[in-house]
Amino acid sequence: MAYRYRSPLTRADVTPKHMYVNRRQLMAGSTAMLGAGLIGGRAAAQEALEPNSLEEITTYNNFYEFGTGKTDPASYAHMLTTEPWSIEIDGMVDNPGTWSMADVMEGMTVEERIYRLRCVEAWSMVVPWNGFELADLLTRVGVQEGARYVAFETLMRPEEMPGQQRAILDWPYREGLRLDEAMHPLTLLATGLYGDPLPNQNGAPIRLVVPWKYGFKSIKSIVRISLVEEMPEATWNMQNPREYGFYSNVNPNVDHPRWSQATERRIGGGLFSGREPTLMFNGYEDEVASLYEGMDLSVYY
Repeated sequence: MAYRYRSPLTRADVTPKHMYVNRRQLMAGSTAMLGAGLIGGRAAAQEALEPNSLEEITTYNNFYEFGTGKTDPASYAHMLTTEPWSIEIDGMVDNPGTWSMADVMEGMTVEERIYRLRCVEAWSMVVPWNGFELADLLTRVGVQEGARYVAFETLMRPEEMPGQQRAILDWPYREGLRLDEAMHPLTLLATGLYGDPLPNQNGAPIRLVVPWKYGFKSIKSIVRISLVEEMPEATWNMQNPREYGFYSNVNPNVDHPRWSQATERRIGGGLFSGREPTLMFNGYEDEVASLYEGMDLSVYY
């Protein structure tokens, strides 16, 4: 029997396009905008946030396949060919195979959601993504009983991704989620931002967005999705398990070994802008805390 996560959240709980397009008007009103995660009324008590500019979102990135500098992806990602593109879907699924982007997108309802992307280096930005729930795709391919995790893999093409020509990481980049995390309605496969196709430096043509986790969990330029029984390899966890746990949930109470995670700096706030407190689960505590009930999050970090 296929597994399907059930949640009280619906698509109506996530900010639609017309709300962020008219965000200044909304912020001025008594129902003001929705908070750090910007999810319906559930985050209304949090400070309203406005999405970062397109320039900020597309010029300050972590995408080591193009280099370790924050501006390297914007400088070199034009080399990446994204058409045609296919994704291998395999493992414990009823309908394995190689799926073109047209196959993946067929029948999917593309929504627009404003999520805060928070990186482990303690900086954040707010991004209006276009995409669809990962759960919709997994349900379509048919998750088999016994599958407990979803594994992801990034494209390996060093002739177009110059960072892969160096042994910075164990290429290709890999990530994974527990199945209930993957099926959660907040977990997105993004195909665009600000209503346009996803730029190469942001993970074109399709990437994962898991808004309550640190940004490196949201793997870019996906070419393989596998349903598996055992916890899959995750690149940064393999690289340095002391610093990067498999779960990588945003938790201000667990410091990175080399810096505090208690505060963050908003990209675009200016050189002298103050830091702000990091919110548990990046502001999505009401929505996702139940996934980790009974777990010691200082051990399973």
